[in-house]
Amino acid sequence: MIYINFALQKIASACMKKTIDLDYFKRGMRYEEYRLLIETLLKENKTTGSDQSPELFQYAKLNMSRMNRLDKTVELTAETTALLNTIRTTQFWILLTEGWCGDAAQSVPVIAKMAAVNPKIELRILLRDENLDLMDQYLQNGRSRSIPKLIAVNEKGEELFNWGPRPAELETIYTELKNRTSDFEVIKTELHKWYTNNKTIGVQEEICAAIRSSAS
Repeated sequence: MIYINFALQKIASACMKKTIDLDYFKRGMRYEEYRLLIETLLKENKTTGSDQSPELFQYAKLNMSRMNRLDKTVELTAETTALLNTIRTTQFWILLTEGWCGDAAQSVPVIAKMAAVNPKIELRILLRDENLDLMDQYLQNGRSRSIPKLIAVNEKGEELFNWGPRPAELETIYTELKNRTSDFEVIKTELHKWYTNNKTIGVQEEICAAIRSSAS
């Protein structure tokens, strides 16, 4: 029932498309710039965002290792690559994230690799805490500033699709874990175990499904 409800929420979200100011895209970072920013901040014992707690700094360090690994190991499926190559008109992908976010570390490198397949797709990355006016248009369940959040728009700023913060199957697991325990470390361990076993397939398949839906 939880999975069905979540799927229905995603369908409803897809039906409520918005028009996004393209200035968001223009001031975003390329993936390489985002990675360099995180690396530079870590050398200064910092992370992105307003919260500079030791816990988030440690998360950011671990996330750097995750992204380094994924940059080297992500393999797009033949189906994903074929679909991305069918895109004939420009799509601007705006990705809201932060360096300390574990879900983002598992998904952002995959999204970057997908965007790089087709020059018609242009990806820019924005820090969530510096763009809350945009983030607040895409609250999870109407209340949570959950990231990563991918928003794809056309050249007029019209939303094509949005995705995030995590695959639907994992969102169900996350909800069930939250209902059973308040220990964030337990939840975090289980989520990253799922990502490792899934090998980025869930992220690829859901974004591909969103692309197909936007073209229909």
